[in-house]
Amino acid sequence: MRAKTILVSLLALMVLVAGCGGGGGAPQAAAGEFVRLWNDPSTLDPHLTGDTASAEIVVEVYGGLVTLDTDLEVVPDLAERWTISADRKTYTFTLRRNAKFHSGKAVTANDVKWSLERAADPKTESTTVDTYMGDIVGVKDKLIGKASEISGVKVIDERTIEITIDAPKSYFLAKLTYPTAFVLDRENVQSGPEWFKKPNGTGPFKLKEYKPGELIVLERFADYHLGAAKLNSVRFFLAGGNPMVMYENNEIDTIGVGLADLPRIQDPKSPLNKELNVAAPGFQTSYLAMNVTRPPFDDPKVRQALAYAVDKEEIASKVLANRVKAATTILPPGFPGFNPDQKGIGFDPQKAKQLLAESKYGANMANFPRITLTAPGALGSAVGLDLEAMLAMWRENLGIQIEVQQVEFATFLGDVDARRLQMWELGWVADYPDPQNFLDILFHSKSVNNQTGYSNPEVDQLLEQARTEADEAKRLDLYRQAEDLIIKDAPWILTWHEAERYRLIKPKVKNSQYLLLPLVVPKYRLLSLEE
Repeated sequence: MRAKTILVSLLALMVLVAGCGGGGGAPQAAAGEFVRLWNDPSTLDPHLTGDTASAEIVVEVYGGLVTLDTDLEVVPDLAERWTISADRKTYTFTLRRNAKFHSGKAVTANDVKWSLERAADPKTESTTVDTYMGDIVGVKDKLIGKASEISGVKVIDERTIEITIDAPKSYFLAKLTYPTAFVLDRENVQSGPEWFKKPNGTGPFKLKEYKPGELIVLERFADYHLGAAKLNSVRFFLAGGNPMVMYENNEIDTIGVGLADLPRIQDPKSPLNKELNVAAPGFQTSYLAMNVTRPPFDDPKVRQALAYAVDKEEIASKVLANRVKAATTILPPGFPGFNPDQKGIGFDPQKAKQLLAESKYGANMANFPRITLTAPGALGSAVGLDLEAMLAMWRENLGIQIEVQQVEFATFLGDVDARRLQMWELGWVADYPDPQNFLDILFHSKSVNNQTGYSNPEVDQLLEQARTEADEAKRLDLYRQAEDLIIKDAPWILTWHEAERYRLIKPKVKNSQYLLLPLVVPKYRLLSLEE
């Protein structure tokens, strides 16, 4: 799913999505309440969720047939079990007898069917349904208004539902862990346009309070089918403030540690040193995307030239103090299918100049098309130091001046989805641990999430082969071949992967390792506080 990229302005907290928040003088937490900072979600409707700030809240309030556990394995959620047909295309789910909405009403197979069809209804205007549910037979017909129901979803009885997909795909169950496939209460959704402010979910927490731009409070759902949360509530501050001051004043229970504070906290003499936690890098990739249907990016040599003109290693070490790793791959390190031998496009200013000169635009730099790079952020706010360094390298190495404009995040995402942008800065955080979640979703020519307009028939063929390849080793090799071609075509300028993540967590927080996971998964019910 999409997330704000690792800008220096966000490195103050060193978390991809929780980069702002907190308000000075915040009230003390109630007993059993975990408190943290977060970004204001762009939506709380699961079927519209497409960014990490929203998903972090949504996965706690709602659920689907299956979910990801803290080991990143697909496990039962509302369904207690399932069977798969011999041809690997039909999944039969049996719902739990104790699966309930927050109102106490039992979850039925009809609720599942209605929810999937609501997600695929063109009136819902979901930008994620084709990506995460498009494998289900009949979803595409429903989405374009050719059918009133999804033909591949059948209610067998009150507790049994059957889902048929178009081809055997090993990653299909993992896709169902995404919020697009979550189960909603029809009566709740149809109660009015702001139903999501008082949602009747099925997750471990109820939404108790939501003040946009200020506060979200979740409270424990005592009858949650997987076991009630140990916490009474979780409070998310969404408004501005000084995170470190708030943490040291015991107003919040955790923060990411940024460049300015890390040396002090790493000092063994610091009272905060024992509260410092180090996590493995998250499964994310930051990048600069280029719309390959618009000049000058319709010429691959221009895209390649811009990539070769940037010394990412120098920026990572000297500008960002090694808090990120220069990205040479689309798949992040440690992710299934990651190729450690992939060198990517390195820094070579002479080759960059040559490629630009060979392009159809480089022969006449006086008339070179104007380039505008759009980044998420408040109008007039500072551009990240990493981006400033790249802009300088393009000027110095290629003589190309690139203008930067900043747009509020929700508006920015809408512009990306509508392919209105020429060049933009963004990041992708894995939704489930499978290379299909990066390569197929973002680069297949017919994927709705292919916002660059990139198209390579050879890449499409490899991705389509990988979809149904039963041999895991062969499947991962197909993805590596596709990734190599995509990197050479350069619809993205790969920028950063996370390095180790540093986070302060109060000693009273138990099972705090769940705050360090590399993906968005339901986790707050597993935390507890030792008051």
